[in-house]
Amino acid sequence: MSAATQEATLARPVALDHGVRRALIRVGTGIVLLALWEGAVIWFAPAYVSKPSGVVRVLPHVLSSSEFWSDAKVTVIGVFEGLAIGVAAGVVVGLTMGRLRDVDRLLRFYVSAFFAMPIIALVPVMTLWLGYTGTVRLAIVSLGAFLPVCMNVYDGTRKLPTQFVEVAQSYRARWWNLWFGIALPASLPYLLAGFRLAAGRALVAAVIAEYVVAIPGLGYYILFNSRSFHQNEAMVAVLALALLGVAINAAASLATRRLLPWYRR
Repeated sequence: MSAATQEATLARPVALDHGVRRALIRVGTGIVLLALWEGAVIWFAPAYVSKPSGVVRVLPHVLSSSEFWSDAKVTVIGVFEGLAIGVAAGVVVGLTMGRLRDVDRLLRFYVSAFFAMPIIALVPVMTLWLGYTGTVRLAIVSLGAFLPVCMNVYDGTRKLPTQFVEVAQSYRARWWNLWFGIALPASLPYLLAGFRLAAGRALVAAVIAEYVVAIPGLGYYILFNSRSFHQNEAMVAVLALALLGVAINAAASLATRRLLPWYRR
């Protein structure tokens, strides 16, 4: 057996032990937090406030409810549709702003202003334009996803080394080769970082729209059950939203490892 093979064999149990230890620490921390939550509610809060034991008790009832799954389906579809529209538009506008100076001067101030503005401020205005329908949710989610992707792709395009462009131009590359063959691949780390921000903003935007406009979805499910003192049921929907956010972030991390092995170990 070679020395390299022996080192790899010895390093594998060490890495496994480290992974098990990290998993145990996370599980232990979660158990402690749940115990503190349960104790705080029992000692200091009214009986109708949600607690871990109550959430576990109502979980089978909620998961067997067609209303819950119908609202979850509506929210998930709205989030993914808005993400698709926002990411696609953000990539195109960000690339255009990064490559064309005149477009940068025209749009950068307004994109930055909308990025800094709370999305919830636009929901009442959107209801006047689009009515009390799911279109409001789609518009708000698309805007919430568009802004961080656009800003990040713009930053990545502006930081593109000039040597890349000069070499491509020396080989008579077309403009679409520069944009989509050089600028966009070089901006992928920024794009994936913007996608992480966009996913969080999209979930927040969807829930806010469902709160304010009172349209079907997990946001309205949480609002209705909270106001009717069924907070354990509402907490199940909150956990479902958290799991959706974790799944989207995990997908972004997987895409980073697969598409950009040189960017993050």
